[in-house]
Amino acid sequence: MRFQLFFSGLSIVAIGIAAFQTLEKPESLGFLTGALTLGGGIVICGLFSFRMPWIAFIAAGVLALLGTARGLENLAELPKFWIGDRSRGPAPLLESAVALICILLLIHVIRALFAERTKRMLEETTDNH
Repeated sequence: MRFQLFFSGLSIVAIGIAAFQTLEKPESLGFLTGALTLGGGIVICGLFSFRMPWIAFIAAGVLALLGTARGLENLAELPKFWIGDRSRGPAPLLESAVALICILLLIHVIRALFAERTKRMLEETTDNH
């Protein structure tokens, strides 16, 4: 799970750096700021997971949920990009990549939490008998 956190966070930061170099200046700075905030927060959760893993995983899940919500809002621009409307440059493609990373991280965190819950319920059941 830690690898997923570090990989997702660093991927989002890398996408932000790529956006900074390819987009026009006003939009690129905003994209870089958002990517550094979201990706950096996920990397911090990865670092925090060495001390308190489940709290860090839940925090990363919350960040992934926020990134997913923001990304789904921007996902409406992707079909226009595929059709040929390049008025915003590669921004819709980069925004969709960040949304996909956040969706995958969110699913991974939810699955890990459900697995832990099931494990604890089974342990509780065997301890009572």
